[in-house]
Amino acid sequence: MPDPLSRVAVSGEAAELLRRLTGLHGPLMFHQSGGCCDGSSPMCYPDGDFIVGPADVHLGALDVGLERPVPVWMSKAQFAYWEHTHLTIDVVKGRGAGFSLEAPHGVRFLIRSRLVTDEEYEAYAAEHAAD
Repeated sequence: MPDPLSRVAVSGEAAELLRRLTGLHGPLMFHQSGGCCDGSSPMCYPDGDFIVGPADVHLGALDVGLERPVPVWMSKAQFAYWEHTHLTIDVVKGRGAGFSLEAPHGVRFLIRSRLVTDEEYEAYAAEHAAD
């Protein structure tokens, strides 16, 4: 059962691609891009290749059936716009972003989003009230 406080999920197709990419590149991470060139693409990197810090929010970790979950990050500035959404990382055919690991495979990761329920938002707020 999914974590009720998770802000991110992954489709079955994206999880399968992440398992293959992990076999090729080792542990992975996502950073939700907000840049002009990549639109709003979830960018997949070898873990640690994209440096995160105090200006980033850890949205959660994706259980894709491997020993180690895939962490998902977003800048705090972008999170201010997206805090009322739940994100699902999916994959579709098409050219991906040049820096994301799926790009050479003829597919691209994308975000599907939905508004969170009032109950989910209250749970998120309570979890982070002590932060």
